[in-house]
Amino acid sequence: MGKLIRLELFNFKSYKGHHTLLFGDSYFTSIVGPNGSGKSNSMDAISFVLGIKSSQLRSSQLRDLVYRGRVMKTSKIQDDGTAAPATNGHTNGVEEGDEDESSHRAARGDPKTAWVMAVYEDDAGDEQKWKRSITSSGSSEYRINDRVVTAQQYNEALEAENILIKARNFLVFQGDVEAIASQSPHDLTRLIEQISGSLEYKAEFERLQAAEAKAMEEQQYNFNRRRGINSEMRQYLEQKKEAENYQKKVQERDDAIIAHILWKLYHFQRVMDESSAQIQEHQENLKEFRRNVEVFEKKLEAARKEQSSIGREVGKIERGIKSKERSIEDRENSLVPIDEKISQNKQDMAELRKKIGDVKKLRETQVAKVEKLKKELETVEKNRQKEKKELAEKLRKQGKELTDADRKELTALEAEAMRKTTANQSELTRLSRDLKNDEVTVSNLKGSVENLESTIDKLQTEIEAIKSHRESCQDVVQKLSSEIDAKKKEFSKMQSDRTRFNNKYNELTDKFVKARAELEEQESKRQRDEREQKTQAMIRSLKGIYPGVRGRVGDLCRPKQNKWDEAVITALGMNFDSVIVDTEKIGMDCIQYLKAQKFPPITFIPLDNIKVNASNSAVKGIAGARPTIDAIDFDQSLERAIAYACEGSVICDTKEICKDIAYKRKIPVKTVSLEGMVIHKAGTLTGGRMPTDKGGRRRFEANDNEIERLQNMVTKYREELEKLPKLGRQGDAAEESLKNEIVSDERRLEQRKSELVSFDRNLKDKQKELDKAKRELKEYLPMYEKKNKELKSTRAKVDEFRTAINEVQNKIFAGFCKRLGYENIQAYYEQQGSLEDEATKKRQDYEVHKGRIENYLNLEKELVDGSNTRIKTMQESMSRHHRDTDGYEQEKADIEKGLGEDQDELEALQETLEEARGKHAEKSKKVAEAKQDLDKRKKDIDGRLNEISELEAIIQKQSSSKLTLLRRCKLEQVQIPLNEGSLDDVPNDDVLLHKDQDAMDIDGDDEDADAEVLEAALDDYGIDIDFDKLDEDLKDSDDNKIEEKLQEKIASINAELEKLNPNMRAGDRLEDVRVRLETTEKDWEDSKNALKTVRDSFNEVKTKRKDLFMKAFEHIKQHIDHVYRELTRTDNYPLGGQAYLDVEDDTDTPFLSGVKYHAMPPLKRFRDMDLLSGGEKTMAALALLFAIHSYQPSPFFVLDEVDAALDNANVGMIKKYIREHAGPGMQFIVISLKPGLFQDSESLVGVYRDQDVNSSRTLTLDLRKYT
Repeated sequence: MGKLIRLELFNFKSYKGHHTLLFGDSYFTSIVGPNGSGKSNSMDAISFVLGIKSSQLRSSQLRDLVYRGRVMKTSKIQDDGTAAPATNGHTNGVEEGDEDESSHRAARGDPKTAWVMAVYEDDAGDEQKWKRSITSSGSSEYRINDRVVTAQQYNEALEAENILIKARNFLVFQGDVEAIASQSPHDLTRLIEQISGSLEYKAEFERLQAAEAKAMEEQQYNFNRRRGINSEMRQYLEQKKEAENYQKKVQERDDAIIAHILWKLYHFQRVMDESSAQIQEHQENLKEFRRNVEVFEKKLEAARKEQSSIGREVGKIERGIKSKERSIEDRENSLVPIDEKISQNKQDMAELRKKIGDVKKLRETQVAKVEKLKKELETVEKNRQKEKKELAEKLRKQGKELTDADRKELTALEAEAMRKTTANQSELTRLSRDLKNDEVTVSNLKGSVENLESTIDKLQTEIEAIKSHRESCQDVVQKLSSEIDAKKKEFSKMQSDRTRFNNKYNELTDKFVKARAELEEQESKRQRDEREQKTQAMIRSLKGIYPGVRGRVGDLCRPKQNKWDEAVITALGMNFDSVIVDTEKIGMDCIQYLKAQKFPPITFIPLDNIKVNASNSAVKGIAGARPTIDAIDFDQSLERAIAYACEGSVICDTKEICKDIAYKRKIPVKTVSLEGMVIHKAGTLTGGRMPTDKGGRRRFEANDNEIERLQNMVTKYREELEKLPKLGRQGDAAEESLKNEIVSDERRLEQRKSELVSFDRNLKDKQKELDKAKRELKEYLPMYEKKNKELKSTRAKVDEFRTAINEVQNKIFAGFCKRLGYENIQAYYEQQGSLEDEATKKRQDYEVHKGRIENYLNLEKELVDGSNTRIKTMQESMSRHHRDTDGYEQEKADIEKGLGEDQDELEALQETLEEARGKHAEKSKKVAEAKQDLDKRKKDIDGRLNEISELEAIIQKQSSSKLTLLRRCKLEQVQIPLNEGSLDDVPNDDVLLHKDQDAMDIDGDDEDADAEVLEAALDDYGIDIDFDKLDEDLKDSDDNKIEEKLQEKIASINAELEKLNPNMRAGDRLEDVRVRLETTEKDWEDSKNALKTVRDSFNEVKTKRKDLFMKAFEHIKQHIDHVYRELTRTDNYPLGGQAYLDVEDDTDTPFLSGVKYHAMPPLKRFRDMDLLSGGEKTMAALALLFAIHSYQPSPFFVLDEVDAALDNANVGMIKKYIREHAGPGMQFIVISLKPGLFQDSESLVGVYRDQDVNSSRTLTLDLRKYT
């Protein structure tokens, strides 16, 4: 094989311009360089030139592979001198995320094209140049030896040198080793398919596989059609033969049917003739009986009219009494709330009077205080005016006039005195100012103290008033409490009386209801007895008319044990009253007879065709349970009917056994306990006991004496109930009224208690205010005394300075004062100023005193106004209560007047009612006597009529049966022999049974109606049947056994016909089937040939795919162990490890199964690949890669940093393997960062980053020169 000589790059990724990676004649070349230098771009260049897609070269499009002028960040150098591993996402040496948005756009001067050329030397020593370029439009251009070729020609040239691009078994990128180590079995299978080339047949394999399945389905479909048509053809051949035999049997059956019909028609006509003669005889006897009955009917009608008249009068009086009683009760009930309102108004008025009196007393006290304060204010005002006059007079008497000279001298002296006393005057001014401030403070404190004293007096007055109101409210509370207690006692007494009344009423009511229920039960028994007698009479009539009537189910069976009696009746249910007959026809005849007699419906159970379900065998063997049919005795000939009536039910000794069968064992049967509880098949329950009438076997035994006794008891209890006092609505109203009064009083009591609580709360609040005022007064008094003391001290100092100033002034003003007659200058000033000071002080005292009195006066006036308002409001309320009370009393008087009138009218009506009831009782007695006489005479007529009815019923039944049989012959076209007439004259409807029954009952004559019915029954519609063809032995007897023989013969022939069941169109169908068979045979042959063609093609593709896959698999399987041993062999472990491949499923399609890869490092036991260490996985993956490469090996093998995750020992083993296998036919190009690997290579290609030109550069070093 050849080898790769060099690699030339132009503007490819991080390589700007033209660069050459020279491999020369070295078979082991290592490409080294720091991270970010662009060494991995050389791997991308090799892949690119060999035709790998750009998406596998860390780029989304070809333009991304063209060089761009971007600055690469400085790579980080590790401590051991090697470069840190680069990220997988960089382009041209720049890591992802390092450039901004503008870096994705090519600079203006960046190149637009790039190319990579690989120079390859083949086995003959000739050089081949493979070149792939990126054009300015972003597409690829391929050249071989500078000649443009297509991509397909380019790939074929590479495959000629065993460089398989699809297999890609000569390139190992970063991360491939880890991916291969973690591959699943199916991923490994796909890898082997890629290497072997069998993957190319996958699409064709799947297409042919689906086509084969479809062809098989089509063949199977046609095969099933062919088989079905053959079977259908055989079936029609057999049916054609059956149709011919069927025609013979039909004629034989028609002859037997005619014989049977003639026999029945003959005996129908015979019975009709005999019964008609007997009816004529009975009708002659009836005429005499009816003449006697008419007399007694007239007597009964007259008595009933008199009874009805008196009864209507009694009802009218009773309605009047009830109306008056309701009126009286309504009036009495309306009095209760009026009395309550009057009582309530009077209580409210008494309370208002007391309150008005209390408020008036309080108002008088308040008015007296107002008058006192007004007088005190007038006295103060008079004293003030008097003082003003005295002061004016005093000023007038003491005043002296100065001359102008005196004033000038006084001014000069004052100026001299001012000069000599300036210092003292300043201090005196200051002290005077302080004195004035202290006087103001003391005055304020004094005013506060006086206000607090006034507030205390006011609060004490309010507290006394609240205490007074509280005592009044407390008295009301005590009074209401005592009234409520008294009313509660009265209410308890009323409830006790009502309880006694209710107990008596309930006791009488219970007795009345019980007696009436017993009376109704006795009357019901009498009615049921009459109904039972009629039913028994009807069944006797049916037995006499139809010999096949056996009787009722309840009369034909008996429980084997008495304890099962009720359970058997319950289990039979409605079937207890069903009637058992021999045949369905007899049942239908009985139903027609019941319709004619207008008798209630009866259920009939025919023995001949009743369908009986087998009893559930799962019940047998359960302790305490047995089928109902096993618990009764009956005639064995009735077994089918009795089994049907039992309905497969089960009798159980206890309810628990019933529940166990129905719910736990889940057996679908009807279970009945001895107590009569039923659990139906659906799981529903029916409880309670059944009436005892069935258990008594229909013996009701109604007693006339017992009925009369019960009627007397009912009347007695009714009268006692009527005599009870009418406490109903009136008593309820009184109780309700008293209860309302108690509730109202309790509500008022709660209001008073609430007021009492409010008074306590107000009293407490006022007391708190009083305590607070006292505390404040206690605080202000010491302050007032202290300030007053300070005021006195200031005054003493003022007096001291004034004395000093006065001494100086006295010396200066001595001559002036002596001349004017004053002792000193102060006497002069005092005379002029003392009067003013005195007047000012008195004025201030007056204002303070007046203000205090006015405050008290205003307060008392407000209290008086409040009291007046309260009195006015309460007086208005009092007036309103007076008006309401007068209205209530007037209304009460009107009601009492109407009540008295109603009571008088009620007493009169009650007396009238007693008289009318007596008359009504006498009339009722006469009606009963007349009815008894009439009933005795009607019994004879009823007996004769019953006999006639029975005979008419026989004729009607025989006529209906005859007509039904003739109509059947007409509809079924049975050709019976006739002397004259035609079956077409037979009406399609049953004229006798479809007559308007209502029309016959309304205002019609019963005898005429019966005659009309009888005439219709005897009508033969002009048909004379020829009975000559009927055998004589069939004419002599109408025994059911003869009919059974005739029916058995017909049934036997019908059974044979039913078994034949021929297809009369079988011949026509046979020809159609033959045509379809020919078409189906052709379709089946075509589908068989199509399946063979598809299957042969599929097997051919499957064989090719399998052969290619197994060839590669067997090769890799044989080499993997050897390669792994070489990779893991060391001096300590000369044998190395073990590795092998295995297919998971041993089938003829191994390429659809997974391939398991197992590797066991030296001296280690077998473990799954996932449990190996990272280095062990890498070594195993490399062994697999080398083994895969050995299948159709390419001339060179490129590895990109496969040693990144290995320690030095494993790196050494890889290096050893490469050196041993590197040589002609096997060239290794390794990109590595580990010195332990690249230092022993034959040559080095160093890649570095030239920051000046912003490009990757390369250097080549032949290491063989230094070995």
